[in-house]
Amino acid sequence: MIPEDGTLDLFSVPPEEPEPEPEEPPAPPPGAADPVRREEPRIWTVSELNTAVRELLEGALPPLWVGGEVANWSRARSGHCYFTLKDEGAQLRAVLFRRDALKLPLDPENGLRVQVFGTLTLYEARGEFQLVARMVRTEEGEGLWRLAFERLKAKLESEGLLAPERKRRLPPFPRTVGVVTSPTGAALRDILTVIQRRAPWTRVVVRGTRVQGAGAAEEVARAIRTLGASGLADVLIVGRGGGSVEDLWAFNEEPVARAIASSPVPVISAVGHETDVMISDLVADSRAPTPSAAGEAAVQDGEAIVQLLQDLRPRLVRGLRGRVEQRARALIELRRRISRGGRDLVAPRIRAVDQQRDRMERAIASLIGTRRQALSVAAGRVEALSPLGTLRRGYAVPLDPSGQVLRSTREFQVGEPFSLRVVDGRVRCRPLEIEHEEGDDG
Repeated sequence: MIPEDGTLDLFSVPPEEPEPEPEEPPAPPPGAADPVRREEPRIWTVSELNTAVRELLEGALPPLWVGGEVANWSRARSGHCYFTLKDEGAQLRAVLFRRDALKLPLDPENGLRVQVFGTLTLYEARGEFQLVARMVRTEEGEGLWRLAFERLKAKLESEGLLAPERKRRLPPFPRTVGVVTSPTGAALRDILTVIQRRAPWTRVVVRGTRVQGAGAAEEVARAIRTLGASGLADVLIVGRGGGSVEDLWAFNEEPVARAIASSPVPVISAVGHETDVMISDLVADSRAPTPSAAGEAAVQDGEAIVQLLQDLRPRLVRGLRGRVEQRARALIELRRRISRGGRDLVAPRIRAVDQQRDRMERAIASLIGTRRQALSVAAGRVEALSPLGTLRRGYAVPLDPSGQVLRSTREFQVGEPFSLRVVDGRVRCRPLEIEHEEGDDG
């Protein structure tokens, strides 16, 4: 049995006592057979003995945790890591194979106190007792991850990559939003839903990539560089949904941080939940607490655009009226000065000035009319794009109880409730009969 605290006392050494002198066995009588030679003993090879010991050791002890201090840590070209665990009285050789070593955020320093989970075995080729490690952590649990985070943060901060003054403003009305995330994750669905709701005219370009596991950081960095250099996007959203520290770690690695810092367009980092802060958040031009919030930060609400155009119209009118009044006052002042001189000498010039004033007033009036017409056309286009504008024209949108749009008669069920979204509210309905038009493919 293994104690509950996970410690093992493999060898119990009793106090030393003087050993009695061995007695020589009596000699066999003459003619008697030698008992030692009665049966030929089995001669074990070294390989057989080591194999038997290994099987005995592995069968007797299940995987366990061992605490100690790291010494002689080294990483071979194969990716395997070799080290020694030691305490004040003993030491134990250990190996961490490549597949598990890739999960470490950094190599532990010699002298660091760690806890190692693994299996005890015997390395048959050398006859060495060792621990095959599967997991290495500090006594603080996430100490290795926190240490790697702080080291990279300090390095990037010393290079000025975290400085607030290098953060770029997000474009207010992007034509295209680029997204770097997993193509099958919930984060992408959340981003697309928000952008479709707030600004359905916005184009979205997705560069799919793995967002966790070995090599994910390099893939994310490559996707950022590719999409940023393509010239397709005005702003990038980089991120993923929530997960453990290990799941999110790709966004705490240096390749991703440097790809974000070198992006030619502004980057929004949206990784995990609001409490998760990544290196990518610190380097990016903007940090969103969730992927949905990143979609909201990337595009303006359509209603806000309509309001902006409505506020712009009186400002334009006031500006043009001010210019006209300024020119009129200048003409009055000029006429006053001329009147003090000889009217006969300057009459032709007065008429010329009056003609020029008339032409200017007509030109200004024409300019105001042109600008007013263009503004009216732009406002009409925005109104046409607005979902509420469509409803104001007498249309209604059928929605199921979860709020999803019902586009086909095949999505309705006789007697099942749905609602009609009209311009000033919703109408609760139940279909009594459903008619499918010929040629409808559903």
